[in-house]
Amino acid sequence: MELKQKTIVLVSTLDTKGSEAVFLKKLIEKRGHRVILLDTSTGGEPSVPPDISAKEVAKAGGGNIEEMRKLKDTAKVSSIMIEGAIKKVKALLEKRGLDGIFSFGGLSNTTIATTIMKSLPFGISKVMLSSAAAMPAYAGGYFGTKDIAMIHSVVDIAGSNPLVKDVLTRAAGAICGMVEMGGGPTTLPKTVHKKGLIALTEFKFSEDCCAHVRHLLEEKGFEVIPFHAQGTGDRAMEELIGEGLFDGVLDIVPAGVGEELLGGNRAAGPNRLESAGQIGIPQVITPCGFDMLSCGPLERGDRGDPLWVSKDIKNRKLFIPDAFRVQARTNAQELREIAREVARKLNRSKGPVTILIPLKGWSSLDKEGMPLYDPRADQAFLDELRIHLTKKISLIDLDLHLNTREFAQEAVNQLISLYEKDKK
Repeated sequence: MELKQKTIVLVSTLDTKGSEAVFLKKLIEKRGHRVILLDTSTGGEPSVPPDISAKEVAKAGGGNIEEMRKLKDTAKVSSIMIEGAIKKVKALLEKRGLDGIFSFGGLSNTTIATTIMKSLPFGISKVMLSSAAAMPAYAGGYFGTKDIAMIHSVVDIAGSNPLVKDVLTRAAGAICGMVEMGGGPTTLPKTVHKKGLIALTEFKFSEDCCAHVRHLLEEKGFEVIPFHAQGTGDRAMEELIGEGLFDGVLDIVPAGVGEELLGGNRAAGPNRLESAGQIGIPQVITPCGFDMLSCGPLERGDRGDPLWVSKDIKNRKLFIPDAFRVQARTNAQELREIAREVARKLNRSKGPVTILIPLKGWSSLDKEGMPLYDPRADQAFLDELRIHLTKKISLIDLDLHLNTREFAQEAVNQLISLYEKDKK
């Protein structure tokens, strides 16, 4: 089968990494794809001719490359080059002249290139070959909420020794394979969903509910995209909702709102629970996850971590499956605070919103006989929510536990009802 030619942008500092870039370019072209060399170097003239020069990139970012080479403010220079490069790759994307983006290098190149990659939508293939990929302090920040594939080069990517050539060859194979198999952002929404594309949040303590929800929605012809509500997953969901990918949201686990307020491990950023409301798509929401605060590992308590001290974690109801995972029960005061924040965010929604409250427990840990069962604290949340929600938000109590088929069925029924009204 003849491969369709794809276009891959290769981001590199061609003043110092020209030979390595050319090696990669030839490998990708040998596979039948087009390579656009984008130069982000500011130290001097490129050793090989680029397709998009550093001068063009700097100009697009509002700078002058000759003047920038004299500056000692590395952060300012980098920000100009990043801004310019983002404009250049987005221009290619708008013309449908971009299927993938690839880069390689150490800490500086990795930071610049992945920042550029993060500006591109889900579905565009993104590969970063980095000698700094495994640095714990930086690793998560490189890809954040984006679908960037990070490859740890192990060796420094400099020169043409056998190990460098080997890792460059395999990395070239990775980006070629991704663009050949990927559909890209322009085809993703059209090819994925049958009737409507629904975002679903879930985590371990909502497994039974979410399994039922997925099955019930798929039976009705909807396509369900689940997101792990561990902080990064639900941040990514918010971004994709903002890009217009989804037709509705079943936010079973909006816990990231509470974790953000209280400083937990699953904090999902200040914009959690806002994107769907801003674009006006239907939302069905439960309080699952507000019943706990993720505060592991256990050693944080032994070393007097501020969170453990300020929240008096040791004296709360705890669920500790292992030394790394610790879930602490939220109290009534914290739940009232979470309720006010939830109401503030949802009251601004342009589209329909329904909140379902499972009165027999919000998670597998919050039911009678389980470690985090506390119906009085749950009731404090509900009472506060009633005070602050506007009348346009539907709030429904159900005498059920969240992890039951009956609750899942009601959640699906409510979402379908909102979806069908929204489509009229």
